[in-house]
Amino acid sequence: MTEHNDIEIRTVQNRRQLRQFVQFYYDLYRDCGQAVPYLFFDEMATLRSDRNPSFECCEAQYFTAWRGGRMVGRVAAIINRRANEQWHVDQVRFGWFDFVDDLAVSRALLQAVEQWGRSKGMTQMAGPLGFIDTDREGMLVEGFDELSTMYVNYNYAYYPRHMEQLGGFRKDNDYMEYKVTVPEVVPEKFCKIAQMIRQRYGLRVHKFTRHELVQEGWGRQVFDLLNQTYKDLYGFSHLSERQIDKLVDDYIKIADLNLITGVMDGDRMVGFGVTFPSFSRALQKTHDGRLLPLGWWQMLKILKWHKTDTVDLLLIGVLPEYRQKGANALIFDDLIRQFQRYGFRWAEAMPQMERNEAVRSQWQYLESRQHRRHRCYRKDI
Repeated sequence: MTEHNDIEIRTVQNRRQLRQFVQFYYDLYRDCGQAVPYLFFDEMATLRSDRNPSFECCEAQYFTAWRGGRMVGRVAAIINRRANEQWHVDQVRFGWFDFVDDLAVSRALLQAVEQWGRSKGMTQMAGPLGFIDTDREGMLVEGFDELSTMYVNYNYAYYPRHMEQLGGFRKDNDYMEYKVTVPEVVPEKFCKIAQMIRQRYGLRVHKFTRHELVQEGWGRQVFDLLNQTYKDLYGFSHLSERQIDKLVDDYIKIADLNLITGVMDGDRMVGFGVTFPSFSRALQKTHDGRLLPLGWWQMLKILKWHKTDTVDLLLIGVLPEYRQKGANALIFDDLIRQFQRYGFRWAEAMPQMERNEAVRSQWQYLESRQHRRHRCYRKDI
């Protein structure tokens, strides 16, 4: 790790500079076999205030670092007013944080976030975090040799070493991720609990039609339920109507309906599971996350024909009172059968908070290993 002091920090001020900001990740990780290119148009839309409904409660400033006419780092500074009110903090978030192995670069970028945050009245900074909880969160601190996914941050092993060297930052939250082997037979534990709660509580699995999810509004109810089940999770910000509409467009409208499971108590949804076939290998075959000229074909093979051996467990949520009744078992009992039918061999469990032992303990009934860990840091400013 080296440190140079000839670093120039620039503020992103136009669309061309924003494209440079987004492009930096692809250039930095082009030769990394574990990194997954994010969709370029999706990154641009997330960072644009005229495209991302999160700007109704957020403001942001983007910074790039330059040395000798070459871009060597980037970072986003974000203030989520709604989250700050919910958690009673004055916090500026940092995200989209990438840099070459030069301590002066990472230091200058985080100092830019700190100064901007202080100018807005903030008293602490935390990250890596996005605008809302469905954005990528945390810095990879374990699992650098594991293939990443499009839903989590990937970074080189020197990133957390920089955080330790910079001083003032401390661990604020860890997320743990698991790689699960899809069993040939649904575990007896899930089968028995699923059968019992069907009989005792009258709960049932429901497989939605596209019309139900989109036209009848059940897709929106998935995210209404997410607001209830995720409300106490680290850094969560209540999703607004516009944010929910965008999430329905981004996920529900294109999902394979066999890979979405609802748990119903009468006519009320009390739990859900949303899963997608893994796009990781397909995205690695695109040119810097672009769908043209042939990236669309790689993605279509996954969406339509599931040409992958891995499924991503994207969102799973159950109301607390139904979690205690074992409703999670209904979701897994159904989804495992769908995974078997499609020939998936592994499932990627998305980040779970380290202290959320109730959620992490469910993997004990399946062959699994904790293979990645992401960390959020905090510093008083």
